[in-house]
Amino acid sequence: MREYLLVLFVAAGVTYVAASLARRYAFRFNAVALVRDRDVHTKPVPYFGGVAMLAGLIAALILATNLPWLGRFELVQRDAWAIFLGALVICVVGVIDDLFELGAAAKFSGEVLAAGIVVLNGVKFYWIPLPDRIIALDNIAAIALAVFVILFCTNAVNFMDGLDGLAAGVVAIGAASYFLYAYLLSYEQDLVRATTSSLVTVALVGICLGFLPHNIHRARMFMGDSGALLLGFLLATSVISLTGQLDPSRLNAGGGALFSAYLPLLLPFAVLALPVIDLVSAYVRRTLAGKLWFEADKQHLHHRMLQLGHSHRRAVGLLWLWAAVIAFGAVGIGIVDGWWPIAATVAGLALAAVLTFWPRIRGGTHG
Repeated sequence: MREYLLVLFVAAGVTYVAASLARRYAFRFNAVALVRDRDVHTKPVPYFGGVAMLAGLIAALILATNLPWLGRFELVQRDAWAIFLGALVICVVGVIDDLFELGAAAKFSGEVLAAGIVVLNGVKFYWIPLPDRIIALDNIAAIALAVFVILFCTNAVNFMDGLDGLAAGVVAIGAASYFLYAYLLSYEQDLVRATTSSLVTVALVGICLGFLPHNIHRARMFMGDSGALLLGFLLATSVISLTGQLDPSRLNAGGGALFSAYLPLLLPFAVLALPVIDLVSAYVRRTLAGKLWFEADKQHLHHRMLQLGHSHRRAVGLLWLWAAVIAFGAVGIGIVDGWWPIAATVAGLALAAVLTFWPRIRGGTHG
């Protein structure tokens, strides 16, 4: 655990320092978010937050490969550097988009290329749990499922990036919950605690925390597509890598039995519940309106939070709360025996719902 914490702090520190430098270059290259109708910021803000995050990721991986414990595991290093190569590609695609506004087809092609790099290097789903057995996937199915999850999660985070600090905070919460799951699972099942999933998620928490001071309202810089695509990509690939480094036959029938076995596949969607809801609802909404799914509007979850009467900071805090309750609730239910994780999750969801709709409740009461 000490080495993981060291990786987190180094990732956070390097990202924080690199963000100041990236901000200067963003102004120099005119990589600036201008004010558009659907935006909530009121003055131009520089991009390139993703470049700073990539610097933090590089520092974290270099450190990890040279630590006495994490550096011993060749499989962890191999998968981690495969993920980094894909992350580099997707960050470059995002930087180009921040500079020149790529078309949807060009951006999607870059995402597929990044996903292809990691799956062809062995980072893919190897098995799927069923009610009565666990089945191994053939190579084509393993690649197809992994690419789908990567593209889905990557674009979900990109959709969520609409308020200062929102995407970085939600991803930090999701990555922390998955790190907790991967680490506790290894401990409970007496497995090797050094996994690519644990390494990448703890580095992901670090780069998000290092970037947040620059991005909290009122933001001094944005992560841009280079950051949003990078965060979604890292979260998806870290989740996928866990199934390749765990023996499913050794998953005991603990707290959630079947649910615990399904958790490696379900948790990505629990971790990204809000971005997933936002992405799916946007697709349905725009399709019914006769628009393409990637055409922008002002009906995202964060827009609706502002329409409910919340301030910018309170809207972000409430969405962080929803993300934390769902993600950590799923981990607790999957790993811990007993009824109390379910009760705590239900109570957390009820609290989040009351706080979210409180402006309407209070307004209705006063009315």
